[in-house]
Amino acid sequence: MVSVGGMKRFYKAAEAAEAEAGFTVLLDGRAVRTPGRALLVLPNRALAEAVAGEWAAQEDELRPQTMALMSLACTAIDLVRPRRAEVVAELRDYGATDLLCYRAAGPAALVERQAAHWQPLLDWAAQTLDAPLNTTEGALVVAQPESALAALGRAVESHDDMALAALATAVKASGSLVIALALGAGRLDPAGAFEAAELDASHQIEAWGEDPEAAKRRAVVMNDLRAARRFLSLLRA
Repeated sequence: MVSVGGMKRFYKAAEAAEAEAGFTVLLDGRAVRTPGRALLVLPNRALAEAVAGEWAAQEDELRPQTMALMSLACTAIDLVRPRRAEVVAELRDYGATDLLCYRAAGPAALVERQAAHWQPLLDWAAQTLDAPLNTTEGALVVAQPESALAALGRAVESHDDMALAALATAVKASGSLVIALALGAGRLDPAGAFEAAELDASHQIEAWGEDPEAAKRRAVVMNDLRAARRFLSLLRA
C-alpha cells in the first residue's frame, strides 16, 4: 500500500461510499487511491467499511502495519491485476513442493504430529480439490501427479483478483498452497492454519524454547493468516 509510515494523520473523517464500479473509501470526501494511483475500488460495502474503519482508527501518526485490509486491496489492484497469470502460476507451483508433503523421519513425536495435522489436509485436497499429493521423508524432492497440479491450478484460478491477493498472502505466510486453500475454504481457521504451518517450529520451541526473532516471525505469520482470512470473509459478505 501507499507508504504512510511516519506520516501524520491528514484527514478528519473516513467513510465508505459508492463508486462507479463498486465501493471506495473517502477521506474528508476525497477518494483514496492506491500507490499506483488507481482509484481504490472495492467489490462490496462490507469490505469498504472495514477498510474505512482502518483509516478511521489511525491516530496522530499513520501506522501501515494496522491497515492489513487496505494493503491487500492495493496489492490486488496494483500488483495482482496487471500480472494475474504470473501470480496464478507462482502460487500453483507451491503445490509441487508443498510443505505438507515433506515429512520428518524422526523423532517419533514429530512424525506422529505431522501425520495427525497434515494428512487430513492432504486428504481434503484429494477429496475436495481432486488433487492427491504424494509425500516423502526428508528433503528429497517427490514428484507430484500432473493431474493434481492441474487441479490445484484450477483452484487458484477460481479466485478473482482480490481473493487472489489474500490467497497469495496466506501461501507465503504458511509455505503451503494446501493450507492457504483450506484457510480460504473455511476448512481451517487462522489458528488452525498457523498450527499446521508452524508445526515443525512449534515442536522445536517446545523442546528448546523460543528466541525473540522467532517469536517476531511467528507473530507476522499469524497476523498475515488472520488478515487473509478476514479479507476473504469480507469479500463474500
